[in-house]
Amino acid sequence: MDSSQLLCELQIQSHVPKNFIWPKEYLEDAHEELQAPVVDLEGFLKGDNEATQHAAMLINEACLNHGFFQVINHGVDLHLITQAYVQMDTIFKLPLHRKESVYKAPGSMWGYSGAHAHRFSSKLPWKETFSFPYLENAVEPVVTNYFKSTLGDDFEQAGVTFEKYCNAMKELGMNLTELLAISLEVNDRLHYRELFEEGCSIMRCNNYPCCKQPSLVLGTGPHCDPTSITLLHQDQVGGLQVFVDNKWHTVQPLPNAIVVNIGDTFMALSNGRYKSCLHRAVVNQHKQRRSLAFFLCPKEDKVVRPPHDIISRDGTKQYPDFTWSDLLEFTQNYYRADESTLSNFTNWLLSSKSQNFTLINK
Repeated sequence: MDSSQLLCELQIQSHVPKNFIWPKEYLEDAHEELQAPVVDLEGFLKGDNEATQHAAMLINEACLNHGFFQVINHGVDLHLITQAYVQMDTIFKLPLHRKESVYKAPGSMWGYSGAHAHRFSSKLPWKETFSFPYLENAVEPVVTNYFKSTLGDDFEQAGVTFEKYCNAMKELGMNLTELLAISLEVNDRLHYRELFEEGCSIMRCNNYPCCKQPSLVLGTGPHCDPTSITLLHQDQVGGLQVFVDNKWHTVQPLPNAIVVNIGDTFMALSNGRYKSCLHRAVVNQHKQRRSLAFFLCPKEDKVVRPPHDIISRDGTKQYPDFTWSDLLEFTQNYYRADESTLSNFTNWLLSSKSQNFTLINK
């Protein structure tokens, strides 16, 4: 029995299999709510300089501390978000054999996954995911075509909806790259935007089923996203937690807000000034939890390097130059993303991608 089938059956059973149980050191409870800024983007999007500077200040404070904030008045159609959830539900409610027909192939990031069991054998996350690529301004609608080719013509409308959703997330992400540049006092506020313009981003639908013993499992284990910027919309169930000041903090879902996480790649782009957000997801005994995650990525062959003015001010470069394809290869083939991905990736890179590099944290 594979893990996707296990997840379906275990929602009505009282025991959790060993490969889903996490060691106690990963399961410490969160007792405090994270005090993270909620950044209003309305003034920035309208070109108001004072509002822009205020938003940049809030972002700077958050990213220096933990790499997490939320945005409101972000310009994303709320009806579109609702429709994305509706279409996501149709995917996860499919019979198991249909979901398995679009199971992630070895070495691929795209398709359905039950607990990531195709990659890992222990500390499995209590979730199922459906991931697909997004490329802006492609000759053909990448998302729509992906849905039709994998799930069939019946899912063309789902593809159209997610194509629109990804368009909106990409636009928001590009706007945030400008605000991040302003917050870092980069001379050219378009510097980061140019890096991401032609990148292939990642869209992931997450479903966290109910669990009879939620204190034993994690929906997603502690990790920093290897990507640059994560734009997450979560439902109102709650479960996202952020690690700050050596303890876990809960994140209260805000209606109509979008969560922003700084990832490892942007940490390198800021020369280590901004922290990659260490986070996890817990599960619920009575309610399933759902979220929509959009990962903004640079073009794979673009060099990840901080702007010259940041390096000049800091006096040194904290990380070697690399490309997104380098980091992607590392996390797909050699390393399970955690809080130390970037430092271990740097060691791997400096060792000339040794063929003898052992898979870590399996």
